[in-house]
Amino acid sequence: MPEHTNLKFTLPAMRILENEHRYLTFLMEEWHAIVLWFEREQITLEEAKTQLEKLRKAVQEFGVPLKRHTEKEETYFFPLLGQYIGFDQGPLAGIQEEHREIDGYIGHFLHHSEGDINQMTLEGIRSAVHDAGEAFEVLTVHFVKEETVIFPMGENQLSPKDKERLSEQLNTLIT
Repeated sequence: MPEHTNLKFTLPAMRILENEHRYLTFLMEEWHAIVLWFEREQITLEEAKTQLEKLRKAVQEFGVPLKRHTEKEETYFFPLLGQYIGFDQGPLAGIQEEHREIDGYIGHFLHHSEGDINQMTLEGIRSAVHDAGEAFEVLTVHFVKEETVIFPMGENQLSPKDKERLSEQLNTLIT
């Protein structure tokens, strides 16, 4: 994903969501570094267990702001934008499906890495970590789609009154 030093959007609501993407991307990159560590050939089971504990903690902590961000989009932004562009087909349907896919990968990782990790094999650990990697990949593409398709639609389609109301609704913290 390209570095974003300047925000692209002028509408306060879209700037809020874009800022949240920057923060979530920062957090994702931290735990993705651990995922990439698992791609090394020579790692021991003990090293893997230690790294899995770190990854699990980081993904759990990441889940809180991600959930808050997603809830804001699905509670306020998507229903409003859907009144302008429709819900059943097109970009909103795909974006919402990606939300479910991301949640599934993260949930699968957390489920398969819970319990006594001392009972896990290296293969089992790598399999669980793979789901965290998939979540990262889907999230990365998902953010780009939102910022290149959905957010511009919000800026261009919504009425001034709806833009103002949405900005007020989204102006909450995700941390």
